Amino acid sequence: MKRRNKVLALSLAAAMTVTGLAGCGGSGGGKGGGDPKAALTVAIWDNGQQKGLQEICNAFTEATGIQAQVQVIEWNSYWTLLEAGASGGDMPDVFWMHSNEAVKYMSNDILLDITDQVAKSEVLEMDKFPEDLKQMYQWEGKTYALPKDMDTIAVWYNKTLFDDAGIPYPDGSWTWDEFYEIAQKLTKDDGSVYGFAANPSNEQDTWMNIVYTMGGCVLNDQGMSGFDDPKTIEAMEFVDKMVHTVMPPASTMSETGTDVLFGSGKVAMITQGSWMVAGFKDNEYIAEHAAVARLPKDAATGRSVSLYNGLGWAASKNTKNPEGAYKLIEWFTTKDMQQKQAELGVTMAAYEGVSDQWVNNTDKFDLTPYLEAMDDVVFRPSTRSTLAWWNPMVEELKKPWNGEEDMATACANITAIMNEKIAEEK
Repeated sequence: MKRRNKVLALSLAAAMTVTGLAGCGGSGGGKGGGDPKAALTVAIWDNGQQKGLQEICNAFTEATGIQAQVQVIEWNSYWTLLEAGASGGDMPDVFWMHSNEAVKYMSNDILLDITDQVAKSEVLEMDKFPEDLKQMYQWEGKTYALPKDMDTIAVWYNKTLFDDAGIPYPDGSWTWDEFYEIAQKLTKDDGSVYGFAANPSNEQDTWMNIVYTMGGCVLNDQGMSGFDDPKTIEAMEFVDKMVHTVMPPASTMSETGTDVLFGSGKVAMITQGSWMVAGFKDNEYIAEHAAVARLPKDAATGRSVSLYNGLGWAASKNTKNPEGAYKLIEWFTTKDMQQKQAELGVTMAAYEGVSDQWVNNTDKFDLTPYLEAMDDVVFRPSTRSTLAWWNPMVEELKKPWNGEEDMATACANITAIMNEKIAEEK
């Protein structure tokens, strides 16, 4: 999962200091000591998941007597506060870890090493989790986080706009070329409605799926940039065509999230990750007007590829309650709590087979396309220092999005940037 619910939960994140974030947990623990009953602070960045995760934490408290309070911090503030906490010694006890940041935190000895506890656990079934996700949160033979969830991508479409245009709903049979043709028909000349919307930073939930479906790659088999692959360039030029013909102006999309544009009826289709469902089902407009379909296919291969990712549950090395922090991480990762997460509609589970329960968490949408997407998935590309090339890649893609350079030039520039940054990792 990626991110990034930009709505602050309550006013907590806006005003929270690093000391406040640490709350009843914070620094001063370590692997061998601490108060085994000290209350735990749990930091996440998605307010749509807070209610369900707090319910799971309440069950943990009933079972162990250890209090655990979920706090929501907006995506950008989350990493700023976490980094400041790592430097100053005050961090939340338990928190989400992301593939973009994992190596930095693991390699700098910031996270609690839970290798031995996982190996000795009598309740974990680690063979039921995707190998990519497990390896993502391991460093030099040690385990520092356990999989929280996994996610896939699907198309969300506005049924009312399709009905008004007399266009049949998506059913998973479309190719990307057909998707584009439909988006053209749904785009109105007066700018009141656009067929599709995507930002350069919406990589996992938009353009990377197109790249891999069309046979390209972001990282090649040698672990270097795939932006010089002719298939990647072809796919990105297809994206560029959509940007300039069926999407709102780039400035509009950068100022207003694509989910917000969709939720206001300005955009007929978006592609979104399964992590957005919790928020969408509480949005009155989307609940009334929207439905879900599988991502389009490639005309030549018939493949419909979805990127997938997954968060990890990690703990601060300096938590005052290392025993309790591990117990909570273990609790989140058991089959029962993974299933409960799915049933509550928090998000899809990482544990094999229990996400069927997630599909049934709401009657507002048929979420089956998200499970169908698991038939052909690619793990979200990352390296040891993903952000070192990811951020410049996004900045470079803004140029063709804004009409400042052609996409082929952008791909060439991204290739050079990525290869330089990745070479520095070795």
